[in-house]
Amino acid sequence: MQAHDFSALIFDCDGVLVDSEAIHVAVEMELLAEMGLAYEWETYLSRFVGLGVPEFHAALAEDYTALGQGPFPEDFGPRLHDRAWPRIESELTALPGAAALALRFDGPVAVASSSITPKLHRKLELTGLTGTFSPHIYSADQVARGKPAPDLFLFAADKIKSDPTSCLVIEDSVNGVKAARAAGMTAFGFTGGGHADAGLGERLVAAGAAASFPSHDAIAAHLFPA
Repeated sequence: MQAHDFSALIFDCDGVLVDSEAIHVAVEMELLAEMGLAYEWETYLSRFVGLGVPEFHAALAEDYTALGQGPFPEDFGPRLHDRAWPRIESELTALPGAAALALRFDGPVAVASSSITPKLHRKLELTGLTGTFSPHIYSADQVARGKPAPDLFLFAADKIKSDPTSCLVIEDSVNGVKAARAAGMTAFGFTGGGHADAGLGERLVAAGAAASFPSHDAIAAHLFPA
């Protein structure tokens, strides 16, 4: 599969365009452990990374209730924000090669992220990526269901006027790959984020990715062979 096989290129944001998942996952797991919810790193990545915010909170609430802890704390979201966001503001970086890949693609490019709209735009602003993708920057809070449902990717495809079956999605999460495949799109797994473990690529392919790549430069070499 090469670039000319696709009409549009859609990127996830966290862990694909910006190296935020390492921050988010570390902070989330720390806070959850304090609440009595401890997870193995691989399990956490496979189950939770890539979920929309409502889906993420619902899954955690189910685990919390199963422990007999009672209702899931209503202040979890604000507490998580207070811990994670200062690190995002001070530590966030763009992942190498992402902007170059987007600019090289001869067709519409878009972002389709589980981050809520204000945080999504701020992450792209912090890393200098807004201009590369604007105005095609879409959040799960614009659709009824977040990943792993296909709604967000179908919404993005409609906005960029592309047939979903001709779209290529770059994703770093099992839930994101499942969403792309449910939308009828081709997915490439990306394992270049700081959160990726040695088995992530295999899990992304098992979820439906056509292939997995360790960097955006590797994706570019595949899409644009010499």
